[in-house]
Amino acid sequence: MIRPPDELSSGGSDTGFSPDTPAGLEDICNFSLDEFEVDYTTCSEPETDLHGSCSGFFAPGGTLSQLAKINGRPCEERPQQLAMALAIADALKNNENLCVEAPTGIGKSFAYLVPLIYRSLISRRPALISTETINLQQQLIEKDLPFLREATKIPFRAALAKGRQNYVCRRRLALLSGDQRDALLPVPSLVMDTEKLIRKLENGLDGERGSAGDSIDPAVWQLVCSESGNCAGAKCEFYRNCYYFKARRMWDEADIVVANHALFLTDLAIRSGGGGGALLPDYGAVLIDEAHTLENNAAEYLGVRLSQPGVVSMLNKLFNPERMRGLLMHPGSKMPELRQLAAHARDEAYGFFAPYTDLIRRNQESALRLKNIPDEFPDRLSPALIELGKNLDEAIEDLDDNAFRTELEGARERCRSTIDSLTVFSRRQMPDAVYYVEENNQATSLHVSPLNIPELLQSVLFNNTVPVMLCSATLTVRNSFDYFVSRTGFTGGKMLRLDSPFSPDQAKVIVPRELRDPNDEDYFSSLVKNIRKYVELTSGKAFVLFTSYQAMRYCAEMLQDEFEEKGWRLLVQGGELSRNRMLEEFRNDIDSILFGTDSFWTGVDVPGESLSMVILTRLPFASPGHPLIAARLDRITESGKSSFAHYSLPEAILKFRQGAGRLIRSRTDSGYIVILDPRIISKGYGRGFLESIPYNMVF
Repeated sequence: MIRPPDELSSGGSDTGFSPDTPAGLEDICNFSLDEFEVDYTTCSEPETDLHGSCSGFFAPGGTLSQLAKINGRPCEERPQQLAMALAIADALKNNENLCVEAPTGIGKSFAYLVPLIYRSLISRRPALISTETINLQQQLIEKDLPFLREATKIPFRAALAKGRQNYVCRRRLALLSGDQRDALLPVPSLVMDTEKLIRKLENGLDGERGSAGDSIDPAVWQLVCSESGNCAGAKCEFYRNCYYFKARRMWDEADIVVANHALFLTDLAIRSGGGGGALLPDYGAVLIDEAHTLENNAAEYLGVRLSQPGVVSMLNKLFNPERMRGLLMHPGSKMPELRQLAAHARDEAYGFFAPYTDLIRRNQESALRLKNIPDEFPDRLSPALIELGKNLDEAIEDLDDNAFRTELEGARERCRSTIDSLTVFSRRQMPDAVYYVEENNQATSLHVSPLNIPELLQSVLFNNTVPVMLCSATLTVRNSFDYFVSRTGFTGGKMLRLDSPFSPDQAKVIVPRELRDPNDEDYFSSLVKNIRKYVELTSGKAFVLFTSYQAMRYCAEMLQDEFEEKGWRLLVQGGELSRNRMLEEFRNDIDSILFGTDSFWTGVDVPGESLSMVILTRLPFASPGHPLIAARLDRITESGKSSFAHYSLPEAILKFRQGAGRLIRSRTDSGYIVILDPRIISKGYGRGFLESIPYNMVF
């Protein structure tokens, strides 16, 4: 897999590091690549001693410290980083699995990348890295891997793998640019977006969604993106220059492939299905970073989800009777009948989801478990889709237009996939799973989520086919991996818990004496009073993390004007700004305050003075009312165990650690963690939360 120097791909344009990268260059050895160039002609033969290679890189006097010495810069010794790298090296050598809790600040990305890079020299098979967040993927591809290519003098290749819908399909774009454009576009105003995308591609756009920016309407992207069902592969006239297959070739030639959990688990499901297909290369090792989300991701991507907007959108692409647009506006003798069938199927889609929507609204819930489907909820959608698919088959056989034929074949495959999902849901074909309906932003969706995640992952992931390594800053509860193992089924290897490199003096934990219980009527007013009081300590510069939108919106409404008078900008989740844009604004405005819920408790890095306080408004117990959580609790109770002790409490402690961990991201950070839930001192279980963070507490 390793290529000669003249074949190297850049792997990312930004080879510099910034101080806000936990495993970044400033945090490792204060070294700039601009001051150092590698002569690849001096590259030596690879060492087969993986353990020794990692020691030589990380140990005192090794590669990292030598690079720092060249530039007269100090390089911090990190025994935890070396310990993690050696543990991964041993796991790779012995074909064993490994589970590592690696606290923020040890440089975990370097600790796993270096042994994986050396391993790629030996095994000639790529290593796959799966992450939860886009930010970590960008850090690996744009910063860490380019630096390590220079530092190790190993000309390895790295590639970022994304789902195929992230790439433009040239055939679909050509179809959308031709005579059928007006019929295919949902509304005429999208013509400008189509032309804008074409101009970008002509000017060198790489055909990837992220490069296109936010200016391309999602409706246009859905019409031009690559999809498995309507891809002709090597038979397509655009195959040689296909953006997606060009990316796939880069993955196949790479030594390190970076993907996200969604793509990795989808690929895992395909491989385990026995059909012989795969989305990702034939990797020889897997490293799952941000592994604390593994159970929930597995429940989502190894299950089934079917939404009303998704089904209706699929049928609208065929034919939208209100706008008289869609693929079936194509000339042909069979088109009128197909349009009628597609319109009928769309009506049945609305009719199929309507009783589920009514049910969830009658119960005044956002999600509701379905132990049985009521008799008055008939499935007339499946027969309508079956009839539509059968007639699409007949129409496809009579078509001479290859591009249009391929598009209809894709529509037929999507009909079949929808029928399969409906069958799994309606006939309860997935054993040991929870079936539920959910409404989000007035969109109804049906879910089937497996409950036997440990057994599934032991079968398809932790089976020692290839070494699988997991790491995260938060995997243990009270210094034990038992809870994580019980939820994920990790087996076949060792577990390693590393100490934090940060000092307990870097943060002070504040628990106010006068707090209201979350069940009290004046809890919200108590929150407002305490948030107002404690953000004064840092003049803003605070994350305020909530467990409910209701509490967040109330506090925002009560404090907005006060903060503005003080010159503190208040950023509230759920407004016009996206999550990433909120974080960018927060970093740039040093006196701002951010109010966030679930997604801001994890995966957020704001080192430095911009974030000097984290306020946790409530202990983050998962809602027992959500069907998936309720089913997990019932499963534990039925086994004769306490669902609180074996799920609710440890899950809350892990999330609490994640939330509190937003504050200290480097050895120069300092600040306050304020906890506004009195149960942390009034309840016996509160000690477990306080002991999970290594900082000094004040009252």
